[in-house]
Amino acid sequence: MELGLKDKCALVMASSAGLGKAIATGFANEGANVMLFSHNEDNLRQAQEDILSKTGRKPGYFCGDITKADDIKALVKTTVDKFGPVYALVNNSGGPETGQFDDFGDEAWQKAFELTLLSYIRVIREVLPHMRKNGSGRILCSTSSSIKLVLDNLILSNTFRLAVVGLAKTLSQELGKDKILVNVLAPGRIGTARIDYLDSTRAEKAGKTVEEIQQMTFATIPLGRYGTPEEYGKLAVFLCSEANTYITGQSILVDGGMVKAI
Repeated sequence: MELGLKDKCALVMASSAGLGKAIATGFANEGANVMLFSHNEDNLRQAQEDILSKTGRKPGYFCGDITKADDIKALVKTTVDKFGPVYALVNNSGGPETGQFDDFGDEAWQKAFELTLLSYIRVIREVLPHMRKNGSGRILCSTSSSIKLVLDNLILSNTFRLAVVGLAKTLSQELGKDKILVNVLAPGRIGTARIDYLDSTRAEKAGKTVEEIQQMTFATIPLGRYGTPEEYGKLAVFLCSEANTYITGQSILVDGGMVKAI
């Protein structure tokens, strides 16, 4: 299948590792001009080298704070100056703190809001004029399987990931006339550092080993394993490609069948 991404500009947030890096690698494999973004320059350099060695295409990178509006403005300007109008935006971020309602005051709620929702809004705001001028675009928002089935001890994530769904669904209605498609991609248990951290937290609370927690989780997944970042990246790249011409406003799980909700 021809995805039509060669020499198109793809901006992937939080892309120095994990799901974001896998998505960026997928774009580079398809010949896209990729811009990476993260707060850690050493990790960005390593990701740049890894992607170049795997794909033969060298992505650009921008180091900044995803919660700072000025950094996001500078990121998009740098991206457009280097690669031209952004065709595909993948909004992605790390997860907020784990915990229950009584664990958090206003500061934690505000921090989680800025990380997982406001950052998405700000990047979309900056790329939209370029997508409109270019006559089309793709926006993908990475969230969590908690948009279908809330997860224990993750009230901050549960709250703001669902808010992203409302944002994306509304934007899909508003931006259809501009030929801009907007979707949500929701990972279940994908083998990343974030899942390692959550498994460790669960193991500590339950008095079990991480391996025991993983085996318990595998038993709840019909495919019997965690997914890989590469599997997630493949669907992300398709949804952001020219091959996707009629899927917008949708929230799609990548979870090996784990979530039983319809």
